[in-house]
Amino acid sequence: MPSLAPHMSSVPGSGIRRVFEIALRLDDVTMLVVGEPDVPVAHHIIDAARRAWADDRTGYTPNGGITPLREAIVSKLARENGITADLEQVWVTVGATQGLHQAMGLLLGAGDEILVPDPGYTTFTMNAHMFDARPVPYSLLPSHGFLPDFDELERLVTDKTRAIIVNSPSNPLGVVFGEEILRGLLAFAKEHDLWVVSDEVYEYFTYGASHVSLAALDDDDRVFSVFSLSKTYAMTGVRVGYLVTPRGLADTMRTVQEAQISCVAEPDQFAALAAIVGDNQPVADAREHYRGNLELAMSILDERGLAYLRPEGAFYLWIDVSHVSRGDVATWAEEFLLEQRVAVAPGSAFGRSGEGWIRISLASPREGIVRGLGLLPSPRRAS
Repeated sequence: MPSLAPHMSSVPGSGIRRVFEIALRLDDVTMLVVGEPDVPVAHHIIDAARRAWADDRTGYTPNGGITPLREAIVSKLARENGITADLEQVWVTVGATQGLHQAMGLLLGAGDEILVPDPGYTTFTMNAHMFDARPVPYSLLPSHGFLPDFDELERLVTDKTRAIIVNSPSNPLGVVFGEEILRGLLAFAKEHDLWVVSDEVYEYFTYGASHVSLAALDDDDRVFSVFSLSKTYAMTGVRVGYLVTPRGLADTMRTVQEAQISCVAEPDQFAALAAIVGDNQPVADAREHYRGNLELAMSILDERGLAYLRPEGAFYLWIDVSHVSRGDVATWAEEFLLEQRVAVAPGSAFGRSGEGWIRISLASPREGIVRGLGLLPSPRRAS
């Protein structure tokens, strides 16, 4: 049979999905591995989708999305993100996943380089390889407060570097970059004439820190912003997100959307519209639910002597298991799953800096958090 494109063999698999799929084949597993909200979708969102189906709103829409939804997003960006955008900068996508893929596809060609956070979300690296480009990890280390090291960034940038990905609040770390760091990253991008892809999927979930949108600070149109409704409104399976582009790309975006997806399913867009313009109390309630889960999880870890990074955002907890993982946390996570029936994400799935760590999801039932963290080997026992 014919062979695939040679560069496809370099696309790494997802270490998160590997654990998740093993877990699905087992019985009685405590699932802490994926970011799947354990709160229900608000009734007004479900009702909007139901009405769309009942009214046979099942046709093609404009490539960028239905006008009321794009208008609602423009208003939301101005009101909540400090971003001034027009309708032709807003493109409704099949979740943030397509938005990220699309942005990187616009910017990267074969042999180009893109700076990606390490630890960072898995698809940043996967997407780069799919475009035959090279992801270059920049470290987010405990020794530097899990923040970008600008001296390292200067060492990493080359004449092949085209862009940098910024993710705040961070998946998997839960770190929220303050305005000073974000302005520094923009200045770095400007100095080296780089595009910036800003992943802001967890914008609504912060704890004592303020989320700042990069595009609100951008004064020369170099930021692509990626947002999602999946985590915010517990709509992970509905698959609606949006990409906000710099100005002047409308014709290109129409072509790209047509080639990739034509448009997002119309009923899903009406659900998204209801989510954005409707009662936002369920989002606030979800944030407090995750905050409560975080406090519970930290109390368990403190009592058991396990080290972790206290997150300022998202709904994950980054836990140090280096005392038992033997330098191969991916293998340890699989063994832990098979032996204890607890699924956690190995930190190495997010990059080389994640070795010795695991990520657990706080968007999980509390009884699962109690059970799962209670079974983690304590450093006191390991010593």
